[in-house]
Amino acid sequence: MNKYTERLTNGLIKENPTFVLMLGMCPTLAVTTSAMNGLGMGLSTTLVLVFSNLLISVFRKVIPDGVRMPAFIVIVASLVTVVEFLMKAYTPDLATQLGVYIPLIVVNCIILGRAESYASKNPIGPSIFDGVGMGLGFTFGLTCIGMIREVLGAGQIFGAQVLSLDWFTPITIFVMAPGAFLVLAFLVAIMNIVREKMEAKGKPLAAPSGCLTGDCAGCSQSAMCTGKKSE
Repeated sequence: MNKYTERLTNGLIKENPTFVLMLGMCPTLAVTTSAMNGLGMGLSTTLVLVFSNLLISVFRKVIPDGVRMPAFIVIVASLVTVVEFLMKAYTPDLATQLGVYIPLIVVNCIILGRAESYASKNPIGPSIFDGVGMGLGFTFGLTCIGMIREVLGAGQIFGAQVLSLDWFTPITIFVMAPGAFLVLAFLVAIMNIVREKMEAKGKPLAAPSGCLTGDCAGCSQSAMCTGKKSE
């Protein structure tokens, strides 16, 4: 597996932001009342992730360590502003549904985490694929949660009625805040069961590693990391 493919599978499976690392929980729980909302938020975050990783990787050698985080935030905030304007221009209904969670992408821990732990230490190509992998993993997580909540809470998928209201009674709790916690817990449990079964078959999914999990020993950048934890 080459490094580009590894970056994609890392974000989708090994270090899935939603189901493994449990990052970005605010938008995950708040906007996933429908599959479209989850997809829209996920793709918006993916766009910001890819371009922020790209720019931070390009300028990684010229950004002084003393202003590293403020510089990252300025880059991310500029990209989020562009994404917000594009959504308001071309998908105004979705932008209204997502509301304040679009500008709050600026402080999404997935984006700042990947900027600090990967893009600031790696070349452009792998950094772009790292952003794509993490973004698609986040999009997959939000869309799955949104689909389940929408089906159970309204009998719909992407706004299309799939369960007849003649015999199906929507379970209102699933379009409310508690429903988000229930669905997330259910999907995380499935992920853990899959991991355990693969381990039993001798084909384990690799455990998440690196800066985001605090596992310096398993991090490929451990030797050059300035924030490495003491043994």
